[in-house]
Amino acid sequence: MTTVIWIAVALLLVGVYLSWTAGRLDRLHARIDAARAALDAQLLRRASIAQELATAGVFDPAASMVLYQAAHAARLAQDEQREVAESELSQALRAVLAESAQVRVIRDAPGGEAMVDELVAAVRRVPMARRFHNDAVRAARAVRRHRTVRWFRLAGHAPFPMAFEMDDEPPSSLTSHATA
Repeated sequence: MTTVIWIAVALLLVGVYLSWTAGRLDRLHARIDAARAALDAQLLRRASIAQELATAGVFDPAASMVLYQAAHAARLAQDEQREVAESELSQALRAVLAESAQVRVIRDAPGGEAMVDELVAAVRRVPMARRFHNDAVRAARAVRRHRTVRWFRLAGHAPFPMAFEMDDEPPSSLTSHATA
């Protein structure tokens, strides 16, 4: 009789552990979803500000067109092309705002000071949002690699989390003018 009780206690402990692990994995997946939504919001904000800047008439037509097309492509990119489109927007921002004089021209335009401040905030928040997302992905991957999770299929049908890799280096002229 005591053997049956010990087996029942052991099964109960294993069940509690599996339930706790599945709940932890579910919370990690929810954290990934929230971080991805925040990242998407920051990327959309950056693209919108870049598009607004491109149509403000402060750049020469070629620079405006490059920036507008990159921002437009980033806003409309599907999931499988999103990383490339966002990297191209980062490169376009660096190319268009390569010189500090460009930032001064924007600041001198009507409403330019607020636009530069918004762009500075956006290009600072994108790397942070991406880092939070990728940290959540890394944590979920670590849990999903455990044998117990794989053997008992505790992840269910949730897709394997993928990190968001992109070029998010801000233009140096914006970072130097952030405090100006």
